[in-house]
Amino acid sequence: MTNDFVIETKNLSRLYGKFIAVDNLNLQIAEGEIFGLLGPNGAGKTTSILMIMGLSEPTSGTVRVCGYNPAREPIKVKRVAGYLPEKVGFYDDLTARENLEYTGRLNGFQDKVIAAKITEVLEKVGLSSVSDQLVGKYSHGMKQRLGIADVMIKSPKIAVFDEPTSGIDPEGTEQVLSIIKDMAKQKVTVLISSHQLHQIQKICTQVGIFSKGKLVASGSVEKLGREAFRKGKFNIILPISQPTDKLLENIKSIDGVVDINCVHDATVITASEDVSKEVENAVASTTGLKVQMKVEEFELEKVYMEYFKES
Repeated sequence: MTNDFVIETKNLSRLYGKFIAVDNLNLQIAEGEIFGLLGPNGAGKTTSILMIMGLSEPTSGTVRVCGYNPAREPIKVKRVAGYLPEKVGFYDDLTARENLEYTGRLNGFQDKVIAAKITEVLEKVGLSSVSDQLVGKYSHGMKQRLGIADVMIKSPKIAVFDEPTSGIDPEGTEQVLSIIKDMAKQKVTVLISSHQLHQIQKICTQVGIFSKGKLVASGSVEKLGREAFRKGKFNIILPISQPTDKLLENIKSIDGVVDINCVHDATVITASEDVSKEVENAVASTTGLKVQMKVEEFELEKVYMEYFKES
């Protein structure tokens, strides 16, 4: 294993009797990534999370979290990683502030430090005005945001969320997604498991698709889309419907270009790599026009269904 990744697994497996919950998982996640774990129920997502967090021991293989082995150094892992499970639990007869004070003390923070951190994280998750209200009176969405505050109070290097927007209304969902994106901007590495594919596409820089305990694909949505539908090639959209012969000749001469097709009101250039800048320059030098290229994008739901079908 290397020091280049905040989370890294090698041939990680978990068996329950003869049932293989996770099968030879090889995963590498860099600092500041928002990595989405996708797959149907029972695909191995939560079991993988539990092994990464040191809450379940692998049957075989290894895990490293910030260089620590969760199976042998669970306390060190818990100091650098925060975890919000799907069913978050708090003391209903305590206020939000009191619940967070309890978490802060468990993590060894002094009271003065805890007070400042609580004020900061409650502000970030939008719960400052109800911080002294009993959590038992909170809605499900408010408890989810409190759960994120509970993770943030540790100032973790890694934040792990299992279905963080489950059961939350659209406005609350947008707030949660915004908070997660802001965490990544602060170089917190985020691992998120969710069935909400459109939400994952909004915030994740990388995704991993699980099926029957196996990681069948991983990478950016665009990369997986190209592999699933374009045999790894790029489609670059040129907003010119009838390019001149000279322009076509100049585009064909660009290294990596393998095909050109006129489709409706545009020209589609297929290439082995992203040559959008080169095409843009060719258009400018040939026609004097300044046009902006668009590389074909893919919907995560369609990509997911394609890989799931193949698996």
